[in-house]
Amino acid sequence: MNINPGVIFTVAGFPVTNTLLATFLADIIIIGGVIALNRAVSLRPSKLQNILESVVDYFYKAAKDIAGDRAEYIYPWVLSFFIFIVVANVIEFIPGFESIRIGGHEGFAFLRAATSDLNLTLALATISVAVSHYYSIKYTGIKSYFHRFISFKMFPIMLFVGFLELISELVKFISFSFRLFGNIYAGDILLEKTFYVVLPLELFVGLVQALVFALLTMAFMSILTEKSH
Repeated sequence: MNINPGVIFTVAGFPVTNTLLATFLADIIIIGGVIALNRAVSLRPSKLQNILESVVDYFYKAAKDIAGDRAEYIYPWVLSFFIFIVVANVIEFIPGFESIRIGGHEGFAFLRAATSDLNLTLALATISVAVSHYYSIKYTGIKSYFHRFISFKMFPIMLFVGFLELISELVKFISFSFRLFGNIYAGDILLEKTFYVVLPLELFVGLVQALVFALLTMAFMSILTEKSH
C-alpha cells in the first residue's frame, strides 16, 4: 500500500482521493444514521438505542467528572470525534471496500480508510487543538490565556515553564495526527497480508484509537479551559 492516497479524479484542480471518498461515505453513514435513529427513538429502546445511549452517557459523565460544568460544551466535540473516527475505521471492513481497485492489482483501491490518510488525521488534530484554544480564550479570558504561556513571576523559571507549555501545545498536532494515522495505516498493511488473523485486532485497534483521540481531546479542553488561580 502506497502511503499517499490514490487520486480518483480532480475537480477544478482539486484532487479527489480514495480516502476523501471514504470520508464522504463515513459522513453519509453518520448523517443517515442520526436521521434514522431520530425517527426510531422510543421510550422502550431497542438494543441499538441502548448501546448508543450508553456511549453518549459515558462521554458525558466522563466529561462531567473531568471538567464539571464545562462538560456542556466539551462533550459534544469529544463524542463527535469518537463517532466519526469509529465509523471511518469500521467501514473499511465492508466487503469490497478495498478490493475494488483502479489500475488492476498493481493500482490502488477505489476506497481506502479515511484515517489512513495523514491529511485527515492532521485536520482532526488541528480542529481539536484549535477548538481547545478557542474555548480557553472564551471561558478564561485573553489575559489568563496568555498568562499560561507568558509569565514573569519567579522570573525566569515561570517564563521557561510557559515556553515548555507552548512547545507541548505544538507537539499535540504531531502526536494526535501521527498516532491515529500510524496505527490505522499499519493495520491496513497487515490486513492486506493476513486478513483473517488481523481482522479482530484491527477492529479493536480502530475502536481504541477513536477512544484515545476523544479522551485526549477531552483532557486537553478541560485543562485549557480551567481558570488559573
